[in-house]
Amino acid sequence: MILLRHGQSEFNRQFTLTRRDPGIEDPDLTELGQTQALQAAERLAELDLRRCIVSPYTRALQTAAPIVARRGLPVSVDPRVRERYAFVCDVGSPRARLEASWPGHDFAAIDEVWWPSAREAEDGVIARAGAFRRDMAARDDWQHTLVVSHWGFLLALSGTSLQNGASMRYDPNTPAPSEIIWRP
Repeated sequence: MILLRHGQSEFNRQFTLTRRDPGIEDPDLTELGQTQALQAAERLAELDLRRCIVSPYTRALQTAAPIVARRGLPVSVDPRVRERYAFVCDVGSPRARLEASWPGHDFAAIDEVWWPSAREAEDGVIARAGAFRRDMAARDDWQHTLVVSHWGFLLALSGTSLQNGASMRYDPNTPAPSEIIWRP
């Protein structure tokens, strides 16, 4: 499958400058983030992708949009691939608002309020990544799946720290990372 980290969000832009949580709930992509999403659509254009699993956060949905539009991929919104809840940006948007903004996406897997109410421990995101890895390995179409997610979840899943807009191939049959370095 292909793992894609969302493009730069307004949170990412401000946090990179200040190293402080700017207090933005469910931020949109910046102009750079939108460019990164378009570049990802170009980069992935020749791959045999047949479905997209995307996090319910707006920044991930916006990153998937040009790929999905170009390819006509069915989209499943899956809260398991959401970011590790650690900052204000990890407060999401209610399901009804997301459904209104993204008609045609499958939101069946999420509740109206789908994000946690408190900081998620490292072992929580690692457990989510492990369950997702096992579920994907059991599918016969994992090789044709695009997963649009976030730094913390992708790190827990693959052991690789991806920059905004970066992607990588990933085989869910590989073992879980033996060590995860959350902050160098």
